[in-house]
Amino acid sequence: MKKIMILFVILSLSFSVVIPGAVPADPGSAKIALTKEKPITVDMKEKSVSVLAQVNGKYFYQTTRHGVVFSGGSNGEKSVFRSYATHQDFYDALMKLGLKAGNNMTKENAEKTFVQGDLLEVTIAWEGAQKEYALDEVITDSNKKPLQIRFGGNLKNALQFKTGCLLCLDSCPVGITSNANYMMGAVEKRSAFSRETTRYCLPMDRWW
Repeated sequence: MKKIMILFVILSLSFSVVIPGAVPADPGSAKIALTKEKPITVDMKEKSVSVLAQVNGKYFYQTTRHGVVFSGGSNGEKSVFRSYATHQDFYDALMKLGLKAGNNMTKENAEKTFVQGDLLEVTIAWEGAQKEYALDEVITDSNKKPLQIRFGGNLKNALQFKTGCLLCLDSCPVGITSNANYMMGAVEKRSAFSRETTRYCLPMDRWW
């Protein structure tokens, strides 16, 4: 099983995908130098992908199933992180690293199926950060389950529905990656994450 690391950074947010045995990422590396004009990079030596994004402080106070969404997608303002890279770019970058997508979810089976695909390790960093923070250090599941983000794939659905979803917090037939701990609807319909215990631990002065 391949393992991927996805890194997010405030103002310079990035996804990083790292396969075990690869060169470890440096929080002060070129990931942080991403720009709106160049919001995604693939490092074949490090086996990583980095994506520029911002943080939506609105979700200090509201629950959402949307982890990371392209700013131009229909769900662009509904996510914890707003990406400047498209869902197509993110999918292509993961495929370039040779990762395997699950492609097991459909609109019909979404609420009774868990997403499959290569496992992703999600971390978060920002300019000046002392380290990369695990997604679990930023978003806490009230059930105390470590987030299990997998490469669901779903490119056809993503292009059709144009939601822009890169990472969902429950299994999703449209998101490029999503959380295999829960079936679709668990976060918003069945409140898998409580508002009190879903927390965001990035520097307050960096949120927009």
